[in-house]
Amino acid sequence: MKEDVREPVCGVTGTVGLDRSEGPLGLLEYGVRAAMSEEGFAPQSARYVIDRMRRLSRWMEQHDVEPAGLTPEAVAEFLTDSSELKMAGRGLGTLLRLLRSQSVIPLERDSAGDSAAGMLLAQYREYLSGERGLAAESVRCYLVQGRKLIDELGEPLEESLRQLDAAAVTSFIMRQSRQAASTWSAKTLVTATRSLLRFLHVKGLITAPLAGAVPAVAGWRLSALPRGLEPAQVEAIIAAPDPESRSGLRDRAILMLLARLGLRGAEAAGLQLADIDWQAGEITVTGKGSQTETMPLPADAGQALADYLTKGRPRCSCAAVFVTARAPYHQITPSVVRALMPRACDQAGLPRAGAHRLRHSLATGVLRAGAPLSEVGQLLRHRSQLSTSVYAKIDYARLALVARPWPLPAGTEAGA
Repeated sequence: MKEDVREPVCGVTGTVGLDRSEGPLGLLEYGVRAAMSEEGFAPQSARYVIDRMRRLSRWMEQHDVEPAGLTPEAVAEFLTDSSELKMAGRGLGTLLRLLRSQSVIPLERDSAGDSAAGMLLAQYREYLSGERGLAAESVRCYLVQGRKLIDELGEPLEESLRQLDAAAVTSFIMRQSRQAASTWSAKTLVTATRSLLRFLHVKGLITAPLAGAVPAVAGWRLSALPRGLEPAQVEAIIAAPDPESRSGLRDRAILMLLARLGLRGAEAAGLQLADIDWQAGEITVTGKGSQTETMPLPADAGQALADYLTKGRPRCSCAAVFVTARAPYHQITPSVVRALMPRACDQAGLPRAGAHRLRHSLATGVLRAGAPLSEVGQLLRHRSQLSTSVYAKIDYARLALVARPWPLPAGTEAGA
């Protein structure tokens, strides 16, 4: 009968009903424990990982598998045991990631990355981030859209690119646009496809500059009104997250920054600890095109940030302000910010809205308070006055002063 061994797991002593790891991974257990401790794993989560490590190590010993031979195929074979498949729901993926990060087992092969399409998209990624200087979220969006064209081309890819012509490009855009969820999605596809075609031409992979063959999407820039929320709705959304939980403190601080400073989701997600100047009461925001702007930090937004940093943010080495609520701790992505807004609306009992609605609400409120459009543009950090001009349509009182009387039909009295 095996004896329970009480030993520290990530700095916390607990009971683990298994012997110290046997087999090829036995001597690596200390390194895995240290890595989990550095990443801030909770004790219970760490126990799951160590449990999977010990099971896997014993299987490797029984089947004469060395760490260098622990390929994805070998892991799949380990999981063919029904008992192991049932137990591997937690911990195994984390264990494999930690072992790969320490160069103990082979890196997981990426079938897309090993293919011609994967290598081409990797070069395109470097072009977007290096030469174009796009933000990470923009790079991700361009890659998602650009992959659609690459996936439609047959093998061998190099030959398909040489045969690509304007008619094929136009046909591709027409098909994809019909499937797009919105005009905005179709326009995103058009922009990304043009960018990819320029890259392919610069690299000499297509014989002609085909970006001009991408048709424009019908849509009028100033046709829609910015949809803001009422002040009471904004306050209800900010107050919705639970202030007693770590994630609630984080979400409330993010919503406060979106509502008070009009930050975009990617800007809030990318905020770094060094960007906050507490003495001056300012934060530095990195926006589109990697442009930085220093903005005053309102008192309530600063208080929400301070509450999160002192009571809710886990201790970790990550330099970002907002990190994941569970270990391993790392900077949140813009998708996390996009997801929290509908959740807050549900908690507040309001119809769901996107995070950008708080930005529109701020601009609408400032304009109705009497601020000129130029100040609204400065607040939202617009690089073009055309981007700000859409807000002119919501100032009905001022528009009435310049509106011309509507001509009445002959013989009709005013007010009839």
